[in-house]
Amino acid sequence: MEKLEKLYEGKAKKLYATNDPDILWVEYMNQATAGNGAKKAQIEGKGELNNHITSVIFDLLKARGVESHFVQRLSDTEQLVRRMNMFPLEIIMRNTAAGSFAQRYGVAEGTELKKPILEFCVKSDELGDPFINDDGIIALGLASEEELATISRQARAVNDALLDIFTKIGVQLVDFKIEEGKTGDGKILLADEITPDTCRLWNKDSKDGKVEHLDKDLFRRDLGDIIPAYEDIYARLTALAKDEGITPSA
Repeated sequence: MEKLEKLYEGKAKKLYATNDPDILWVEYMNQATAGNGAKKAQIEGKGELNNHITSVIFDLLKARGVESHFVQRLSDTEQLVRRMNMFPLEIIMRNTAAGSFAQRYGVAEGTELKKPILEFCVKSDELGDPFINDDGIIALGLASEEELATISRQARAVNDALLDIFTKIGVQLVDFKIEEGKTGDGKILLADEITPDTCRLWNKDSKDGKVEHLDKDLFRRDLGDIIPAYEDIYARLTALAKDEGITPSA
């Protein structure tokens, strides 16, 4: 596989074309951001950890019947993925009240929800990623009714699989954000990444009943260094994959 011209550079990744028109080359960066990019920092080792974490999570999801755009990990910071036409949506699943959800509804952070909540936001830093409902998505042409039904069904399937994965490694999956896209032949798949950047992860064995963050809230809220937390998550996921006999896609 040959790496060609850069197509896109975001807050955490760069995307490159390859000599296969259906495959993209992804490079993970060390940049950490919060508040739609208002807070930024370069954190050595972050890109490598996120590349490894998302790779093993996609492998664990595949073993649970959840397909994604992931092809294989190439190096510590690079991977190959299928080229997707992305839906301009942030797809959010919530199992526990936290962050903006807790603030929006005046609910104590950590409150268990009676059922998982699926939310959508328009993916736009300029607009502040505004909340949008199903009717709005369809009315604005961001996805068709049939596409939205598939996206919603798959988001819930991802949540079920991730709950199983993180429960097995002693981590509470509070909430997470994913993206989906459509392949050239029209198949809707999970895409982008699943890492502690995009998930709220709390250690189930935290001391004194206090929340022990294992995610980007450490950076977002100035609670400490993210690297040891990300290393912990990666080590637990790797051990689980080994226990399940999963061969890394590398």
